[in-house]
Amino acid sequence: MKDSNFLKEKNAKSLWHPMAHPADCLNTPPTIVTGASGVKISDIDGHEVVDGVGGLWNVNLGFSCQPVKDAISAQLDVLPYYSTFRGTTNDAVIELAEELRDFFAPDGLTRAFFTSGGSDSVETALRLARQYHKIRGEGGRTKFLSLKKGYHGTHMGGASVNGNANFRTQYEPLLPGCFHIPAPYTYRNPFNETDPERLAQLCLQTLEDEIAFQGAGTIAAFIMEPILGAGGVIPPHESFMPGVREICSKHGILLIADEVITAFGRTGSWTGSRHWGVQPDLMCTAKAITNGYFPFGAVMIADHVAATFEQDETGRAAIGHGYTYSGHPVGAAAALACLAETKRLNVPENAATRGRELHEGLLALQADFDVIGDVRGGHGLMCAIELVSDRTTKTPIDKASIGTVQEVAYQSGAMVRVSGPNIILSPPLILTAEDVRTILSSLRAGFAAL
Repeated sequence: MKDSNFLKEKNAKSLWHPMAHPADCLNTPPTIVTGASGVKISDIDGHEVVDGVGGLWNVNLGFSCQPVKDAISAQLDVLPYYSTFRGTTNDAVIELAEELRDFFAPDGLTRAFFTSGGSDSVETALRLARQYHKIRGEGGRTKFLSLKKGYHGTHMGGASVNGNANFRTQYEPLLPGCFHIPAPYTYRNPFNETDPERLAQLCLQTLEDEIAFQGAGTIAAFIMEPILGAGGVIPPHESFMPGVREICSKHGILLIADEVITAFGRTGSWTGSRHWGVQPDLMCTAKAITNGYFPFGAVMIADHVAATFEQDETGRAAIGHGYTYSGHPVGAAAALACLAETKRLNVPENAATRGRELHEGLLALQADFDVIGDVRGGHGLMCAIELVSDRTTKTPIDKASIGTVQEVAYQSGAMVRVSGPNIILSPPLILTAEDVRTILSSLRAGFAAL
């Protein structure tokens, strides 16, 4: 490791960071994180804080999960890599597929296609959805529907179904045939509707209208997050995802659940789909599948979709898609260990309890600070605070002010994430009540600094 002066001097000089303007990184160099333990991270100056971001929604078990580290090390000694393209496989990935089959059985998912991460999983699901309809002789089903404010990664397919202009405008034209409906976002929506149940029904009516306009026979799939994450933590009313499932089934449209964030306990349930009592046709996973320790993901596939592929005799079901690192043995070993530890700790239970504490604490902050326009959460350890300069007009806060809140909170003991006018919280699922209090007190200090 280079000494600290070298690292600070070279910070952002030769490296472009994701999701950031290169000039901003040069003018305000990123925090250099050099260590982590449990739910805490430490920077190059030795400052230690609770990680309210959980890495990036993915370090569910914290930074000291020894079983996962041991599994990675052991697998590197035995088989560090081999391809799973047709003709070869490995023992770890076979075992993992069986474990995932059991884990996702309540979601009706029985097959796995392995990827290198969340964006890969979304791309895979979109492709398999189109191929599914072609196998069935419905090749005209090529379009995709999704939610505004939704986030589905950074590949061209994922960016095309993303519902946030920040991830689209500079890369257009994107994939044709992608259309969006309003999200059930009570704080801002085109219906000016604040009742969650009523808003869910209005959004479902809009979905029906869009399907009628496009023609159901032209639509391959609807993709959605059970709880919108990067778009600002937007939990829908409990009727929404079941309503989407019903509409999709009625029109022969596949439902893709993007659970890159919500799978493996984040919502206080084992999966986001299970949280709402829904069985999707395809499910995208990644992030917590290896606790962030190894880039890995999986698309889980419903039995009826699998049957369409496996019973095909035309040749149309041959999958011309995959990644060099699909089913990577080290990633599979990490996932096996991570899944075992996730189940042993029963992390959804703690996520639900700590999530309630965090959500209630944020509501208390809202009562004290007018800059907090909206607080969202209440479903596991997924929370967001939307900041405004005026509560009446809901005018978003300026970038400098929200940056002040983040910086003061960091100096006071917690790393939080800024996304537009939102502060997003997605801490590890092993968080303690004391850690929750640290996050809340740090945020209080940040708001008091404005």
